[in-house]
Amino acid sequence: MYAVEVRDHIMIAHSFPSPLFGPAQGMHGATFTVDAAFFADDIDEYGLVVDIGLATEALAQVLEPLRYKNLDEVAQFKGVFTTTEFLSGHIFREMADRVRAGDLKDSGRVKRLRITLHESHLARGWFEAEI
Repeated sequence: MYAVEVRDHIMIAHSFPSPLFGPAQGMHGATFTVDAAFFADDIDEYGLVVDIGLATEALAQVLEPLRYKNLDEVAQFKGVFTTTEFLSGHIFREMADRVRAGDLKDSGRVKRLRITLHESHLARGWFEAEI
């Protein structure tokens, strides 16, 4: 299987109002490095899985509504713990929609997508599935 991965980052604020989260219950910031990996069984006649430029643009567009936001104030996340795992799934769904819509001009080659959020050099989470 072939793959291409692109990277961007977002800075957000959020809180996790549950004793489960200890000190993260309070408002805190996070800077996530975000990787989007596109998987295909084969490459096209130009040797590509997807165009890296188009993939980079699509990832930036998906991340834009999250940049510099307090996620506690984003209506669609009301009452949700916006954990690393949750956010990787959210970004996955948004990117998968773009792949399905043909935004990456991959001609249907991309079969699988993985979104990885690095919350530090010590921890990361991801969501990966067929699309």
